[in-house]
Amino acid sequence: MSTLIVTAFVTLDGVVQAPGGPDEDKSGGFTHGGWLVPYGDEGFGELMDRIFVRSADHLLLGRRTYDIFAAHWPRFTDPDDAIAVKLNSMPKYVASRSGDSLEWHNSHLLKGDAGESVAMLKQQLDGVLMTQGSSDLIATLQQHDLVDEYRLLISPVVLGTGKRLFHEGATPVSWTLAESLTTGAGVQYCAYRREGRPSYGSFESAE
Repeated sequence: MSTLIVTAFVTLDGVVQAPGGPDEDKSGGFTHGGWLVPYGDEGFGELMDRIFVRSADHLLLGRRTYDIFAAHWPRFTDPDDAIAVKLNSMPKYVASRSGDSLEWHNSHLLKGDAGESVAMLKQQLDGVLMTQGSSDLIATLQQHDLVDEYRLLISPVVLGTGKRLFHEGATPVSWTLAESLTTGAGVQYCAYRREGRPSYGSFESAE
């Protein structure tokens, strides 16, 4: 069985929409595309190498994110570009309502209900199944309680609008902080591993 890890570029107010460029995702009238770019320093690049090159065995994507990646990464053929080599070669699984063919090398379409398909995929695969971007798909994963770990790269910026990482209807889960560090540009990297159901109490009863 694989471990499903959600990686996300996120703002202080939880926005994950269009971190990489102005035209990445304008849905909902979003005008802040490219908010992550000013924080892409050397430390950030080292994190990308660790997360994608050294950790991920399989990539799980929603259709919008898949199309963005598929239009970008196959153009990078330098054998010394470790991230491009990894993404272009690794198995990619796409949750999509569209039956359109997938042209990017080693891509596989998940059929049927996304929650059920991903649950089956987790059982069939070994290693790490990693999700990047794909906010709509992440909402489905949260609702079906399929996430084992979050790796969040939190940028010191507030946008006030846009798609959020956590959606209404997510299954209640408590998490343990497994690792954290801060890049020179101020991006906070936090890895949270699943612990179990939340526990509750009252400060009043402790008096």
